[in-house]
Amino acid sequence: MEPPAAKRSRGCPGGPEEREAGAGAARGRGRPEALLDLSAKRVAESWAFEQVEERFSRVPEPVQKRIVFWSFPRSEREICMYSSLGYQPPEGEQDARVPFTRGLHLLQSGAVDRVLQVGFHLSGNIREPGAPGEPEHLYHVSISFDRCKITSVSCGCDNRDLFYCAHVVALSLYRIRHARRVELRLPISETLSQMNRDQLQKFVQYLISAHHTEVLPTAQRLADEILLLGSEINLVHGAPDPTAGAGIEDANCWHLDEGQIQEQVKQLLSNGAYYGASQQLRSMFGKVREMLRMRDSNGARMLILMTEQFLQDPRLGLWRQQGAGMTDRCRQLWDELGALWVCVILSPHCKPEERAGWLQLLATWDKLDVCPLEEGQYAFHGPSLQLVPGRGPGSEEEEEVTATSARHTVFGRALQAGQLHWVNSHLQRILSSDSYGPNLSGNMGPDKVNFDPQGHPLWLGEPFPIACARVDTLRAHGYPRQALRLASAIINTLRLQRHHQMESYKQRKKDLLPKGAGSVAHMEGWVGHPLDPIGCLCRALLEACRLEEESLALYPDSGSEKRKVSYHHVPVPGSPGESYLALALEVALLGLGQQRALPEGLYAQDKVVRHEEQLLAMLEEVDLDDRLVQVLRKQAGLLLEGGPFSGFGEVLFRESVPMHTCARYLFSTLLPHDPDLAYRLALRAMRLPVLETGFPAGESHPSPLDSIMSTRFPRWFILGHLETRQCDLASTMLTAAKGDPKWLHAVLGSIQQNIHSPALLFKLAQDACKTATPASAPPDTTLLGIALELGLQVMRMTLNTMTWRRREMVRWLVGCATEMGAPALMNVMKNWFSLFTPVEAATLVAVTATTHTTLLRLQLDAARREELCACARALALQCAMKDPQNCALPALTLCEGHQAAFEATYQIVLDAAAGGLGHAHLFTLARYMEHRGLPLRAYKLATLALAQLSIAFNQDSHPAVNDVLWACSLSHSLGRHELSAIVPLIIRSVHCAPMLSDILHRWTLPAPGLAPLGGPRRAAKPLGADRAPLCQLLDAAVAAYIATSHSRLTHISPRHYADFIEFLDKARRTFLLAPDGHVQFAQFLESLKHTYKGKKKLMLLVRERFG
Repeated sequence: MEPPAAKRSRGCPGGPEEREAGAGAARGRGRPEALLDLSAKRVAESWAFEQVEERFSRVPEPVQKRIVFWSFPRSEREICMYSSLGYQPPEGEQDARVPFTRGLHLLQSGAVDRVLQVGFHLSGNIREPGAPGEPEHLYHVSISFDRCKITSVSCGCDNRDLFYCAHVVALSLYRIRHARRVELRLPISETLSQMNRDQLQKFVQYLISAHHTEVLPTAQRLADEILLLGSEINLVHGAPDPTAGAGIEDANCWHLDEGQIQEQVKQLLSNGAYYGASQQLRSMFGKVREMLRMRDSNGARMLILMTEQFLQDPRLGLWRQQGAGMTDRCRQLWDELGALWVCVILSPHCKPEERAGWLQLLATWDKLDVCPLEEGQYAFHGPSLQLVPGRGPGSEEEEEVTATSARHTVFGRALQAGQLHWVNSHLQRILSSDSYGPNLSGNMGPDKVNFDPQGHPLWLGEPFPIACARVDTLRAHGYPRQALRLASAIINTLRLQRHHQMESYKQRKKDLLPKGAGSVAHMEGWVGHPLDPIGCLCRALLEACRLEEESLALYPDSGSEKRKVSYHHVPVPGSPGESYLALALEVALLGLGQQRALPEGLYAQDKVVRHEEQLLAMLEEVDLDDRLVQVLRKQAGLLLEGGPFSGFGEVLFRESVPMHTCARYLFSTLLPHDPDLAYRLALRAMRLPVLETGFPAGESHPSPLDSIMSTRFPRWFILGHLETRQCDLASTMLTAAKGDPKWLHAVLGSIQQNIHSPALLFKLAQDACKTATPASAPPDTTLLGIALELGLQVMRMTLNTMTWRRREMVRWLVGCATEMGAPALMNVMKNWFSLFTPVEAATLVAVTATTHTTLLRLQLDAARREELCACARALALQCAMKDPQNCALPALTLCEGHQAAFEATYQIVLDAAAGGLGHAHLFTLARYMEHRGLPLRAYKLATLALAQLSIAFNQDSHPAVNDVLWACSLSHSLGRHELSAIVPLIIRSVHCAPMLSDILHRWTLPAPGLAPLGGPRRAAKPLGADRAPLCQLLDAAVAAYIATSHSRLTHISPRHYADFIEFLDKARRTFLLAPDGHVQFAQFLESLKHTYKGKKKLMLLVRERFG
C-alpha cells in the first residue's frame, strides 16, 4: 500500500541534485507544501514516536504514516559521512575502498529490490555481482531509524568495519531517492491491534511455520511464560515492538559500532610505524571533525573511544620506562587528539552536564602516568590581547610567559578550555552580527575600548592562542559565519596592537639598537604553538574563499583525483575594500614574521618547522593578484620596520627563530613586483643570530661539514636544518641576481657574514657556478667570480681540518678557476699556501692546471701556456721544499720537461735525504729515476736509502727486501766500482742471513738485466764470491748464518726442527761458495753437536741430513 497522497502532487527525487525525498519540489513550482507534511517533518525530526502517542490519545493513521515517512534521514550527506573514512585511496581503488561509492553503484545498477518499510524499520535485498565465474550474492539488509537518524543496521555480509557497508548505503539511498516506491506500513503493533483472536492465532502459527527452525524454541519459551500466571512477562503492560520507533528516554544518535572503532584504533596503533596507519588515524580524526561540524553527538563518543585506546597503547609505558621519547608520527597524533578535545570542550551548544562529564574524563586521563606531556614549554596563562603600549624586551611579560614549570599533559589545553564560556555579551554581539559597532548615540563609556578607531569590534582580555581556539571551535562545530566574525575581530585587535607596538618601538629605538641581540619581545611563538593559532585563523579565512564544485564538496571521498583548490576574494562585511583572502595572507605573514624564541625540545622545534611549511604551502595555493600583492608589499614593509617584535626587524634576539623559509617565499613573490623590497627583506633575513654570537664572521665552527656540534648548542636540535634553509635562501637570491652586479655583491657579502658551514658554502659555490655557466649561453663572469670567491673561502676554512670532501672541493675549485680564465687559475696557484696543503697543491692543483684538457679549455697561445706551466712548476717546487716526503715525486713528474726545474727538484730530494727523508720514499724516487733513464741518480738515491735502512736477522719479510735486491741488481749492472761501494752499505744495513745469501747468489749468477726506459741496462758479468768485493759479503753472510743458528737453537721446540734443518741446508749452500766452505761448514756442525748435544733428536736429524 502506498502512503496516502498529500494535498498536492509530488514528484520523486531521482538524483543527487535533490536530496530531501521530494522536499522543495512543490515550492519549485510555486505551490506551498501541505501543512500535514510540514508539521509531520518537524515532529519526525524532534519527537520520539512514544512521545507523540503519550501526548495525543489518538493519532489518525494518515498522520502516523506521514510521521513515519518523514522519520527516515532525508540527506545523503550523513549517509556519506558514515560510510567513508575520509582519506583519498590510491588511484583506481575508489570502489574497493569507499563504501559510499560502491553503494551508489549498486543503487544505479538496480541491485536493490523488495524494499519494505514497517514503521521505523526498513528492509530490503541487495544483489551484488560475484567475481568472474561465481554466482551473484544476495544480502538481506535491515535498518532501524528514529528522528531522521539511523539507529541500527544489520547486513548479511557481516561487515566488520568502522562504518556502514555498501549494501546499507544502497538501501538508504534507495529510500531517500525513491521514497514513493517504498511500500510503507505502520508499526507491526498497529496492525496486530486490528486483528481478532482467530486472526492473531493464524498469524502466529503461519509465522512459526514459515520460520520454525529459527523461532520455534523461542516461541515455545514465550508461550510457557505467558501461560504461567505471575510471570515477569505478564506483569509488563504491552509488548516490545522493534518497528515502533524509540522511546522517550532512548538516546537519539546515529548508529556507531563502538567495538569496531576500538578494535580498529588498537590495530592501527600497533602498526604505528607505518605511514598508512598514521594516515588512517588522521582520517578518523577528520571524521570526528566532520561529525562535530554536523553537530552529531557521535563526534564526542568516537573521540572518547579513540582516546581510551590511545592511552592503552603499550608503547607508552615502554617509552616511559626507557626514558625515550615517542616517535614523531605518534607525537603528531597525540597533538591532534589534544586539539580535538579543545574543540569538543569549547563547544558552544553542548549541555553543561555533557561538558562536565567530558572534563571529568579528561581530569582522570590527565593524572595517568603514561599520559604524554606537552612539549615546548608554552605558557598556559600567557599575556592577553591588550592595547596598552607594548612593553619593551626584557619586561615582566617575558618572565610571566616563561614560567611554565608545572606538569602539563596533552589534555591540559582542553582542561583549561573548560574554564571558558560563551556568555560574554560583547562576544555574543560579535558572533551575531556583521554590522556590530559602537553606540553612536552618545557616550560609549567602558565599551569604547572594545572597538578600534574605525568602529570595528575588538576581542580583548584573552590570550591570542585561546581566542584562535574559539575560531577553530566555531568552525569545527558548523558555525562558519560566526567563526569569520570572531576572526575579523581578532585580526582588528592584532593590527591595533601592532600599531601601538610600533609607536612604542619608535620612541625607544635609540635605546634598543645598541643592545643588539639582547632579549625578545615574544618568548612564546604562535607558529608551532600546540593550539596552532595562526593556522586556525588562516584555515577559517581561506575556507570562506574556496571555490569548489558542489558535488566534490558534498562527497569528498568519491572523487578520483585531487583537484587544485581555487580561491576568490570574499568581501568582509562592514569593512569596505577588505576581503577574507587578504586577511588570510596578512595574518599568515604576521605569524610567520613574528620574532619568537625557539621552544625547548626536539619535537617542539621540529613542529615549528612543520607548521611554517604548512602555512607557506597554504599561501602558495593562492594565486596573487594586484590586490594581494599590495597586501604583501605592505606587510613586508611593516616586517622590516617591526623592531624587536618582528623577525625581520633591526633588533634581533640571540635565540630567535630564523626567518629564512618565510623570507624565501616573500622574496620569490615580491621579486617580480618590487625587487628592491624583495632583496632588502631577504638580506635582512639571512641572519642566524645564534651563530653570529658564537663565531665571528667568516669563521667556521668545530665541525666544518656539518652543523654546530650539540655540545656547543645543546638546545638547537634542528640547527642543521635551519642552516640548510639559510643556504636555500642564499641560493635563491644568487640565482635571481644573475646579471645584476649590485645585488650579486650584496648577496655575497651577506653569505660571507652569516653562513658558517663550509659544506653549505661549497654547495652555494657549486650552485652559483652552475647557474653562471649555462650550456647554451656565455658565462656570467660576475656570478662566476662570486662562485670562485666562495670556493676560496671554503678552502681557507677547511685547510686545517681535513675532511673526506676536500679532494672534491679542490678539484671543483680548479675547474671553477679554469672557467674564469688563466689569470684566476694562476692567482690560485700563486696563493696556494693559504688554500691547500702541499700534497693537494702538488698532486691536484698543479697537475690539473697543466693537463691537456685544461690547456685546451683555456685556449692559450704558446707564451701564455708557458707562463701557466712555469707557475705550476714553481708551485710544485715550493710544495717539494715544504713536504718533500709526499710532494717530491709529483714535483719531479711535473718538471720532467724542464731541465732546470727538474734539477732543482732533484737537489731538493738530496737535501731532504740528509734531513731524514725515509728509505721507502728514497727507494720510490730511485726507481722513478731509473724508469726515466737516469741510473746513476737512481744509484745515488738507492745508496742514501740503504744508509737509513736496518734489517734484523729475523726480518726475512721486511718491506724493503725487494728494494734492496733491486738496488743490488742496479749496482751490479753499473759496474765494479758501484758494486764495491754498495757492499759495505749492505753489510751494515742487512743482518738477515737468507737475504745476504740471496744477494750473493744473484751476484755470482748472470744478471737478468732490467731494461729501463732510458735505454737497456748494461749486462753484468758474474763475479766470484772468493774475490773482492764479494768476499766481504760472503764472510758477513756466513757469520750471519752462524749467529742466527745459535739464536734459533736457544729456544727451539721440536715442531720447528724440520724448519731448522732446511735453514742449515741454505747455510751449507752459502758456505760452499768459499774455497774451503765444506771444511768451515763441517766445523760449524761439529760445534753445534758439541754445544747442543742435549737436543739428541735434533742432532740425530742433523747427522741423517749432513753426515
